[in-house]
Amino acid sequence: MTLLKIDSLHTYYGHVHALKGINLEVEEGEIVTLIGANGAGKTTTLRTISGLIRPRKGRIEFDRQVINDLPAHRIVEQGISQAPEGRQVFSTLTVTENLNMGAYTLGSDQDAIEENRRRVFGLFPRLEERKKQLGGTLSGGEQQMLTIGRALMARPRILMLDEPSLGLAPMLVRAIFETIREINARGVTILLVEQNARMALQVADRGYVLQSGEVVLSGSAASLRQDEMVRKAYLGIS
Repeated sequence: MTLLKIDSLHTYYGHVHALKGINLEVEEGEIVTLIGANGAGKTTTLRTISGLIRPRKGRIEFDRQVINDLPAHRIVEQGISQAPEGRQVFSTLTVTENLNMGAYTLGSDQDAIEENRRRVFGLFPRLEERKKQLGGTLSGGEQQMLTIGRALMARPRILMLDEPSLGLAPMLVRAIFETIREINARGVTILLVEQNARMALQVADRGYVLQSGEVVLSGSAASLRQDEMVRKAYLGIS
C-alpha cells in the first residue's frame, strides 16, 4: 500500500524555487532513500512533508489523506516523525527529558510514554545508561541515537531521517545503519536522506536521485547501484 505520495510538489524559499515538481511514493514497510549533492533539495523535501515549509503547488498525501495544509504538530499526530539534520538535541535537558519531548502527542498517558521509552532503550541501550545525563554532554554518536529515539517516541508509521551518519566515525555509521534496518524490521517505514549514497543504497529498497530540486532518476536500490551516472557521481566508481 502507498503510505506517502508526493505529486508535482513545488516549494520556494522566498523567490528561490527549491523543489520543481517533485514526484515520489513510499510504500508501507519500505526503506526509500533520497540521494543527491548538497543543495539538491533533499532536506527541503523532508521539511515540506513535515509541514515546516509550505509547498506553493502540488499535493502531499499520507495514508490517502492530503496533509499539505496541516500544521507540523498535526502531521506528527498523523504518524510522520523526523529526525533532523544536525541532531538538534536539547542540550540542557537530560536524555529522558529529550525523549519525553518527542512523546508530546501522547499527552499525559504515562503508561504509553514509558512503554515507548522502553522500546527506544531496547534499540539504544547506551541511552538507558545515560538517561540522567544532559543531552549536550553526549558524544556525537550518542546524540544521533537520541535524535532518532526522540522521533520514535511518537510511534510514527513513517520515520524520516536527515543525514543520520553525518560527522560520525565509520564504526558508528555502520551501527546507525544496522539500527535503521532494525527499526524498519519492527514495522516502521523509513524515508532516508543520506550523503553516504553507498550505505544508503545498501540499506534501502528503492531510491530517488535529486538534482537542483528535481527527481532525475529513480528505481530499485540495486538498479541505482549499477547506474553509470550514480556510480560516477555518488559512489566514486568510474
